[in-house]
Amino acid sequence: MSFDLCSTRIAERPYYIASIGTKIYTIEELCWFLHHNLCLIDQSIACGELVDWVRDELGLKSLARKLSDALERPDHDVSYFVLPIFQEIGYLLPGESRRVREELTRVQVQPEEQRTKTQADYLVKSGRLQAAMVLYRRILDHRSAGKLGAPFYASVWNNLGCALARQFCFKEAADAFLNGWQTSPSRELMRKYVSALPLFLTEEEYRVKMEEFGADGVLTGKIQEYNAACARRAEEKAAAYNDQAGGFAAVLEELKEEYRRSAFG
Repeated sequence: MSFDLCSTRIAERPYYIASIGTKIYTIEELCWFLHHNLCLIDQSIACGELVDWVRDELGLKSLARKLSDALERPDHDVSYFVLPIFQEIGYLLPGESRRVREELTRVQVQPEEQRTKTQADYLVKSGRLQAAMVLYRRILDHRSAGKLGAPFYASVWNNLGCALARQFCFKEAADAFLNGWQTSPSRELMRKYVSALPLFLTEEEYRVKMEEFGADGVLTGKIQEYNAACARRAEEKAAAYNDQAGGFAAVLEELKEEYRRSAFG
């Protein structure tokens, strides 16, 4: 948001939001962040440090008192923290407050690990892969056997592997897919594991790995055909753009990303 549109003062000391790695300077920017990232709002956002910043840097002492009172609520309902911020400048359209409260409630009632995965999945969609991977690994490092079930943790391994693959970390991605398959076997995890291996192994190493894994030959062949088709489509698009003046590097990177999404999405 442009500063010349702000109705309140600009902070000399910005507030740093670690989950998205950005700084905010105004109440308008804070509202924009909250409104567009509802699933990220938890106790790391609704905290005393933000209250202090609102009071000291923005000079909104009355709002700071409301936020401080919200933090004292025994139910820790973050909607009582978030909505007064929107109300301070009339940020929400009529009727939106209810939708925001419902969305915040939906996220809060999830088990903690499910809520963390929701946040990580959202970060992936927003392109913030490093932040998402931190959350995925946090879930896996502190998982409780039987709490959410093996398929849930397999899905976390899967999503971690996809994020790694999109950053060209193919060996680490393969390890994640294999861990997911060992947690709760599925054809999709096998496909992604088999797809990642040729991207960092030699042909002989790949053959040995397939024998060790005991992969079904017919299924492996279909996976290889699928990956080859994805690669051909990328090459055809690259050739089509080859004669265009400038921008080829950007197009090539776009095609690489399309392949990674096709194979590991």
